[in-house]
Amino acid sequence: MLALVVTVVGTLVLVYCAAYFEEREVGLGRFAGVLTAFAGSMYGLVIADDVIVLFVLWEATTVFSYLLIGHDAVKRASRAAAMQALVVTTAGGLAMLAGLVLLSVRAGTTSLSAIVDAAPTLVSAGGALVPVSVVLVLLGALTKSAIVPFHFWLPAAMAAPTPVSAYLHAAAMVKAGIYLVTRLAPGFALVDGWRGTVTVLGVCGMLIGGYRALRQTDLKLLLAYGTVAQLGFLVLAVGWGEPAVALGGIALLVAHATFKSTLFLVVGAIDHAAGTRDLGRLSGLGRRMPWLVVVTVLALASMAGLPPTIGFVAKEAVLTGFVESLHAGPDTGWAWVALVGVTIGSLLTVAYSLRFLWGAFARKPGVADTEPHALHGLGAVPSVLGVLGVVLGLATPLVAKGVEPAANAASIGFAPVPHLALWHGLEPALGLSAVTLLGGTALFLLRRPVEALQHRLAGAPSAAGTYRRVMRGLDRGATSLTAALQRGSLPYYLTVILSVFVAGALVNLVVGGPWAFSVRFADSWGQVPVVVVMSIGAIAVTTAKTRFAAAVLVGVTGYGMSVLFVLHGAVDLALTQLVVETVTLIAFVLVLRRLPPRIATANPSRFRIVRALFAGFAGTTLAVVVVVAASSRTTEPLWPDLPALTSSFGHGLNVVNVALVDLRGWDTLGELTVVVAAATGVASLIFVNSREDTLPRLRDLPSSITSDKHRPDGEPRAWLPTSAAMPTGRSALLDVVVRLLFHGLVVLSVYLLFAGHNAAGGGFAGGLVAGIALAARYLAGGPAELGAAAPVRAGRLLGLGVATATVTALVPLFFGKEALYSEFVEATVPVLGHVEFVTATFFDIGVYLVVVGLVLDVLRSLGAEVDRQRLEDLRTPIADSTEPDTTGSDPVQDAAAATPEGSAT
Repeated sequence: MLALVVTVVGTLVLVYCAAYFEEREVGLGRFAGVLTAFAGSMYGLVIADDVIVLFVLWEATTVFSYLLIGHDAVKRASRAAAMQALVVTTAGGLAMLAGLVLLSVRAGTTSLSAIVDAAPTLVSAGGALVPVSVVLVLLGALTKSAIVPFHFWLPAAMAAPTPVSAYLHAAAMVKAGIYLVTRLAPGFALVDGWRGTVTVLGVCGMLIGGYRALRQTDLKLLLAYGTVAQLGFLVLAVGWGEPAVALGGIALLVAHATFKSTLFLVVGAIDHAAGTRDLGRLSGLGRRMPWLVVVTVLALASMAGLPPTIGFVAKEAVLTGFVESLHAGPDTGWAWVALVGVTIGSLLTVAYSLRFLWGAFARKPGVADTEPHALHGLGAVPSVLGVLGVVLGLATPLVAKGVEPAANAASIGFAPVPHLALWHGLEPALGLSAVTLLGGTALFLLRRPVEALQHRLAGAPSAAGTYRRVMRGLDRGATSLTAALQRGSLPYYLTVILSVFVAGALVNLVVGGPWAFSVRFADSWGQVPVVVVMSIGAIAVTTAKTRFAAAVLVGVTGYGMSVLFVLHGAVDLALTQLVVETVTLIAFVLVLRRLPPRIATANPSRFRIVRALFAGFAGTTLAVVVVVAASSRTTEPLWPDLPALTSSFGHGLNVVNVALVDLRGWDTLGELTVVVAAATGVASLIFVNSREDTLPRLRDLPSSITSDKHRPDGEPRAWLPTSAAMPTGRSALLDVVVRLLFHGLVVLSVYLLFAGHNAAGGGFAGGLVAGIALAARYLAGGPAELGAAAPVRAGRLLGLGVATATVTALVPLFFGKEALYSEFVEATVPVLGHVEFVTATFFDIGVYLVVVGLVLDVLRSLGAEVDRQRLEDLRTPIADSTEPDTTGSDPVQDAAAATPEGSAT
């Protein structure tokens, strides 16, 4: 039912947008894309049965609604409203995620339908876990559907364009919470606290929303508070759980989508035609726009519950259901509260419906008649939706064929679902409807004393005011905490981090004990000298006087770890650790060029002994944690099964590589995005003015350097292409070595990429080897040499790598397989012989490209860009100097030659 609402109303709203927006509207293409993406996310949300998929799409609608509400980013009100909606709904969504996870764990499945089916068993098992989980899920649903006390974000969201309000806040987004409550009600409506919660909040929503709607002068805000009231009515009806009430709730869900979308679109048409939505400035509009009056009356009749509209049919069904609940069912007291609340809320609905009609179209004494412009097609879509409300009411038997099965699925099933009908005869529900119509009309006629009373009560506390006070408190608290912790001192940061780690570890060790300790001195005697060297290197770091020496000594521990991996037979891990350590050491060296060479020259340490003791304490704590964790295994490890799984499932022999690109490919795909984010972050810290790649290319150098067999002075060409571009500060030996090794390293990286599925290697190790080759070219010849070696932008490599991995993950879906499914192909090829190929190799290629792009990004940011900035720093005082240069040399070139841009590093 909701999928039908989302698609039909969404289509009509998109048609309305074509007439609503002008061609010169700023960001119109983006708006159209986001609105369409929201519609797709909402549709996916209501058809998803897996709760994790449902949550992802739930948050997608939150993000898209944030962008739609804040479409007019120039207006502060739009930005504030978008942020408010984002904060409230996201906070509720996180609570909902916790509840869904707890329910999934308890039920043993992530299927929403299976969780609901298992609900009686879960509830009967007792304990507080299920009720707490249900409350968390309800919290997410209530925030999404703007139910009291989380209703305040919805009126603020009226800063969005009118089509957004008509779709998101009438037919789609606010229905997401209603939908989830409807799906969960059959299983959890009898959980302690469920009916009391939905009854109190639903009735409060109807009363508060209706009361606030009566004092609004903006037509759109009037509808917004009316929506709050109607959403309270909906959550009460669909959350009650009994068949008769659920029948009315499902019908009301459809009715609300038609009449409230119609009214929002009518407001948009009035705003365009009259230039205002203020009912105090609108007068006599009804005589000039009679057809729009007819459409509005049809929609208001459905909202107020007048026959023969679908709104009347839905309200009668809900009232009938609550009347029946007074005589049967376990919650008679709550049924009385619900019945009285719905009656008073419906009375308020009639009153603010009449207020809307009077405010928009009536002639008001003392107010000049409004002269509207032409609608230019804005009345077509509201007309369709307005008439649809009446057509659905008259076609109730046809509507019942869809609503009754849905109501049966959305109820506990105390009794068979009654039939939905336009007329049930003279019954109590009809009498209550008559009371609401008469009372609402009287309340509207007494609008002046009612407005005076509301004006005197205007200073009462509000949910919006509470939200603003909470946010101000959070801002002040965050500012104070940031000022206390972010002092710009690295030792202080490390002290805070390590203190939290030590305290948390010690508390867990004390509370979680007693612990078992199982320590083995060594697996082989070959480990002993390696560990001794690593220990000496670690101790030597603390006594190093220069930063370069400290970086090299830190690398000793990493290279030692590679040797330990080899001794354990993990050649693949050893290779990866080796190349990672090499690339990391190069990055260290590049960064150190911008720092003083000696340690603690500018800021000598004043607490060396205290820091040493604290470091020792933290290290000891970590060692104890590692030993305790390693000694506390309670189940059989997974690793004995990995080789067989790798061979049979992944068609490979390298356990590490197959696990990365096949068995846990989703994890690796996530890590690739983290790598790209890290590369972007590093570059953003270095590049001040532009993120563009400004490396000099080989084609940009003089032709005498790049194409002639000999240099202009007759000497033979140098070993590297850019040698002639930088005649000083170069090492001939380094040029020769790099020239000899570069192509071999590139070939080796490609070999490791394709051989990694069955032997040591893989995309990660291969990419790092290629990165080392590029680093060698940079160290030998500087930025120009790096540009010659890799004439491609790092960002494009990173994007291409992630795209390749993503496409590899998604392609199997088009062939009826699971995402990341790997196909194995083997054949006998002439010359090559027996060849085996696994499609997971394409995923590995994506990993390879990302790693190469990362290294290239580091080299061009920490290397080439830092070189450029240093040259600018050197050039600035020279350009400002008024002293003539009598030496006949270029100081900038001399300084550049002396800087560690090439082998001088």
